[in-house]
Amino acid sequence: MQSTDLGNKESGKIWHRKPSPATRDGIIVNIIHNTSGYHPKVLRFLNVAFDGTGDCLIAGDHQGNIYVFDLHGNRFNLVQRTAQASTALAFNLRRKSEFLVALADYSIKCFDTVTKELVSWMRGHESSVFSISVHASGKYAITTSSDTAQLWDLDTFQRKRKLNIRQSVGIQKVFFLPLSNTILSCFKDNSIFAWECDTLFCKYQLPAPPESSSILYKVFAVTRDGRILAAGGKSNHLHLWCLEARQLFRIIQMPTKVRAIRHLEFLPDSFDAGSNQVLGVLSQDGIMRFINMQTCKLLFEIGSLDEGISSSAISPHGRYIASIMENGSLNIYSVQALTQEINKPPPPLVKVIEDLPKNKLSSSDLKMKVTSGRVQQPAKSRESKMQTRILKQDLTGDFESKKNELPDGLNKKRLQILLKGYGEYPTKYRMFIWRSLLQLPENHTAFSTLIDKGTHVAFLNLQKKYPIKSRKLLRVLQRTLSALAHWSVIFSDTPYLPLLAFPFVKLFQNNQLICFEVIATLIINWCQHWFEYFPNPPINILSMIENVLAFHDEELLQHFIDHDITSQLYAWPLLETVFSEVLTREEWLKLFDNIFSNHPSFLLMTVVAYNICSRTPLLSCNLKDDFEFFFHHRNNLDINVVIRQVYHLMETTPTDIHPDSMLNVFVALTKGQYPVFNQYPKFIVDYQTQERERIRNDELDYLRERQTVEDMQAKVDQQRVEDEAWYQKQELLRKAEETRREMLLQEEEKMIQQRQRLAAVKRELKVKEMHLQDAARRRFLKLQQDQQEMELRRLDDEIGRKVYMRDREIAATARDLEMRQLELESQKRLYEKNLTENQEAVAKEMRADADAYRRKVDLEEHMFHKLTEAGETRSQKTQKWKEAEGKEFRLRSAKKASALSDASRKWFLEQEINAAVEHAENPCHKEPRFQNEQEDSSCLPRTSQLNDSSEMDPSTQISLNRRAVEWDTTGQNLIKKVRNLRQRLTARARHRCQTPHLLAA
Repeated sequence: MQSTDLGNKESGKIWHRKPSPATRDGIIVNIIHNTSGYHPKVLRFLNVAFDGTGDCLIAGDHQGNIYVFDLHGNRFNLVQRTAQASTALAFNLRRKSEFLVALADYSIKCFDTVTKELVSWMRGHESSVFSISVHASGKYAITTSSDTAQLWDLDTFQRKRKLNIRQSVGIQKVFFLPLSNTILSCFKDNSIFAWECDTLFCKYQLPAPPESSSILYKVFAVTRDGRILAAGGKSNHLHLWCLEARQLFRIIQMPTKVRAIRHLEFLPDSFDAGSNQVLGVLSQDGIMRFINMQTCKLLFEIGSLDEGISSSAISPHGRYIASIMENGSLNIYSVQALTQEINKPPPPLVKVIEDLPKNKLSSSDLKMKVTSGRVQQPAKSRESKMQTRILKQDLTGDFESKKNELPDGLNKKRLQILLKGYGEYPTKYRMFIWRSLLQLPENHTAFSTLIDKGTHVAFLNLQKKYPIKSRKLLRVLQRTLSALAHWSVIFSDTPYLPLLAFPFVKLFQNNQLICFEVIATLIINWCQHWFEYFPNPPINILSMIENVLAFHDEELLQHFIDHDITSQLYAWPLLETVFSEVLTREEWLKLFDNIFSNHPSFLLMTVVAYNICSRTPLLSCNLKDDFEFFFHHRNNLDINVVIRQVYHLMETTPTDIHPDSMLNVFVALTKGQYPVFNQYPKFIVDYQTQERERIRNDELDYLRERQTVEDMQAKVDQQRVEDEAWYQKQELLRKAEETRREMLLQEEEKMIQQRQRLAAVKRELKVKEMHLQDAARRRFLKLQQDQQEMELRRLDDEIGRKVYMRDREIAATARDLEMRQLELESQKRLYEKNLTENQEAVAKEMRADADAYRRKVDLEEHMFHKLTEAGETRSQKTQKWKEAEGKEFRLRSAKKASALSDASRKWFLEQEINAAVEHAENPCHKEPRFQNEQEDSSCLPRTSQLNDSSEMDPSTQISLNRRAVEWDTTGQNLIKKVRNLRQRLTARARHRCQTPHLLAA
């Protein structure tokens, strides 16, 4: 058993040597997926599904990796990474490269295996999808979850219908019946309904199973013809329903070790017309048992207790079984290997028949042997009885000749009966049957000896005459023809041998030994007497064909004669190509099924039958080119009709002209060494060989002499070419030298011109530099002027800010005075209130002390003192009011003095700024003399002169004097800055007046 680890590879080969599955387990290859890294782990496969051809399958693991395995091409490819586990797969869509995958997030996606792109994304399920069923046309799909089933249109990927059910009744499975338009829905309460796909009309409901064998159905399977439904569950009973009669017709009891059935699937067969007889049953122990439904016999089983199976899928043509094991690996089984022992005839039956005369067994003993021998072979009981009767008839007569017995337990008569019934052998058994019919010895040592001799000289240039696109096929054809030429020398001179061998080489290109032995057997038996007239066509064989044609269709033969068409034109092209030019592959295989199963004369009769069946188009041909075209190209002819005509000719042809009387019976190749083939005129072949050898030697001598002359001529030509090249090189060097001298002179002239242009450019640059310097100087002066103007504007802003701050301070002082006045008024009202309260208290005391004289006197004195104090209080309040009015008068006087001082400063600054601007505009005029500080300061009114110290409060006067001093200091500082600015402007103006004189000098 081969094992393949996918690892981190995205593509590669499935197996690295040709698989040879054992009959015991039938495993072709075991596929595992281990990740490589610091922590390696096993990725478990979860689902598997085959495509419509059965040669490709897809499998998904629990990390969302989906692989495609091409069993025919021996390749695997990673087609998608879904990043989540898959719950169901379907690969049999209308577009062969697309597949459906149900994911763990309850969605269904459609991908393309070629482009590896997402085709569609379908949502709608609210639980995990565990089943996807695709219609036979590939147009619709049904996805099933535990709570609903949904019908999808795969052309638009839109949901058409949704099956909603009560939560108490769950869904087991909803699927399409094969090759029909019916949907079968199976629920957890064992109810099964059939629906019409287009209208969703309920067609019927299956009745409830009998109570004696009532089980809860969990798994289902349907035959390919849609007639039988198999159902199973947690029991060892299987229920078989006939869907046409809508009733339960059989209950099969599995072995006692089967307690529950996990999966059911029918095993297809190419020759059962869809009525599958073999059912695969996967039980809880991980073993899948295949049983025959008719005989209820166990045929074979896969899996074991140690390596159990979790799920399986069977290819549509029934060749492969893909099983996901409980350890997460994937096993591919060969059904042919598993059924090899079953398909063999029972050896005990043959031995009993042969040993019967010696041991003289009774009829009862024979029946026991037949019954015991038939236990292993799945056959119907009626057939067993029929064969028993046949054996009884053989007991009374002579035994059948051993010539019908073939290797591997096959019987030629039975094969002929099967061939007449079906018209051809099963595709998967054809090569096996051919090897048995031809009794190939498989002489590996003898064949290796022939191959080791290498390629025969006659076929060294085979690709020139027969250009084949496939290099492998050309190589196999060359080896096979070389082996035939080494086996018999005549085949090296047979011109039509490649045409005869090519179809067999193409068919057996993977097994060259079988290919060689099939061709050798064909030549020995079906090509008898072909080489007696070598190198001419076999006139004797063509005469046999012409005689048979004359007997069965004289009109057609006369038509050939009238148009000068001989058997070399209407028979020999068919024979030398063994009909490969006029038949398709399937037709050719079907024809050779019959040729290998009959007498060697069958091939010659096939030529006659082909002409007779084509008599209508042949009778309409009148030109020789038309006849040649007809026998070298495919024609619209039914091969089944031709084969039936061949059998008719074999039976109705008279013995005197029948080819079987002139041809020997079939003779197989000998074991160990191949027989000597010398059925040809040896002297002609030897003479041709000698002549060919002489011609080959003469040709070799001629080729050697011609090679010598050609070598000499080549040397002379080479010398002449070298001389001419030397002279041409010298001439080129001379011309190159002259060209270089001219270029040198031109470069010198260009250099002089460039120097002149460079000097002019330098002058221009110097002038530009002077202009740029002057412009820069002007820009610098302008920048300085702008900066001075900005400084003046800043000073103006600062003076304005100082004036604004002074006004704010004066306003704040006025607000303080107003607040003080308000406080005095509030105190006055408080005093008046207290006075009123005191008067009320005195009145109360006088009324309280009226009875006591002493107390009255005291009260009067007390009231006198109170009245005296109240008078003093009123005089103090009057004095304070006058003082507040005086302070307000002095504050207004201070504001007027401040306004006059600000006006004088502003006037002085305007005079200074105007003088500075006038001086900047007329720098060359004589500078006016500045007045002294006393004159400038005399213009400013003194704050002290306006203040009347006699009318102000001392604290207020001190505050106002301090502010006046600050304002005088600020004004003097501003006057100094303006004077300094005017001096700097005057100095620059003088420098500017002197600059033109310097430039002129």
